[in-house]
Amino acid sequence: MSILLTRRAALRGSLAAASLLATPALLHAQSVPRRNASSWVRQDWRDHFDTLGKATLVADTASRTLHYWNADDTDYRAYPTSVPLTDELTKRGYTSVVRKKVGPSWTPTASQLERYPDWKPIGPGPENPLGTHAMYLSWPAYIIHGTHDTRKIGRPSSDGCIGLYNEKIAELFQLCPVGTQVRVI
Repeated sequence: MSILLTRRAALRGSLAAASLLATPALLHAQSVPRRNASSWVRQDWRDHFDTLGKATLVADTASRTLHYWNADDTDYRAYPTSVPLTDELTKRGYTSVVRKKVGPSWTPTASQLERYPDWKPIGPGPENPLGTHAMYLSWPAYIIHGTHDTRKIGRPSSDGCIGLYNEKIAELFQLCPVGTQVRVI
């Protein structure tokens, strides 16, 4: 019986020591933004804008997430996205939604045509890289849009745009009026 008590005492002692060693890590973890395995970080609109305006979007290219808030801060949503392939293709800063289109057509940009001279414009439909809906930003050739190629979501895969699953861009399209403020970080 004394051997069993010794083992129990040793186990209790090791658990107590482990909890003391873990305490600084737990305290540190509470002061660091919580992230999941894909580096997702919840954003706060107040860190980016003075007011919510008509609606607000923050596209976080590091965590590959688009954050949405409605005008009165009663609705917050986060969407997984595709992001630009490289930092050189990523435009960061403030812009807004200036136009929206259901069934957009896609036309290669000048830089895309330099790299891929055989690319041609594509009308609405399943082959269109813009998917089912597009929200055009005040920056030329920069769009928040859908995609039929679901492998792109969660990855750097675009020439500058922010891509969402088609069902998610359809939802966001209904929520965001023209004039929605946007920040890409």
